[in-house]
Amino acid sequence: MKKIASFTIDHNRLLRGVYVSRRDITPSGDVLTTFDIRMTEPNRQEALSPKALHAMEHLAATYLRNDAEWQSRIVYWGPMGCCTGNYLIVQGETEPADILPLLRRCFAFIADYTGDIPGATPRDCGNYSYMDARGASAAARTYLDEVLAAPGEENLNYPED
Repeated sequence: MKKIASFTIDHNRLLRGVYVSRRDITPSGDVLTTFDIRMTEPNRQEALSPKALHAMEHLAATYLRNDAEWQSRIVYWGPMGCCTGNYLIVQGETEPADILPLLRRCFAFIADYTGDIPGATPRDCGNYSYMDARGASAAARTYLDEVLAAPGEENLNYPED
């Protein structure tokens, strides 16, 4: 089988950042942009805990789907299996610079969030108790302060071969 595009990125050189992972065109002609929201450096920094990522998934998905400017364009938010970040899929041919203000607001929301995690009940979630709100908050604060506050080109473009 052909190697998928995301496995062709040199993860040994990948930094924390916001990257366009891929663009797809649906049968109806809509463009979907998948963003790689890379929160830790793969294979060099400790991965995020699955419990923190799960809490972050609930908080980010709730925030993004309620954002007045972007809610109609949000398709998906979810964790990477390698636990080094998340994927965000939006409608439209969008660049990292376009979504930085949205991501800053979202990660500030997660970093400062107190209270019950939205959807963290047995009725609403298949593993509702598998969450770490404090871990999600700490990871969001680090990413917001160290990456989203002032990303360089190396944080917005995949490393070239």
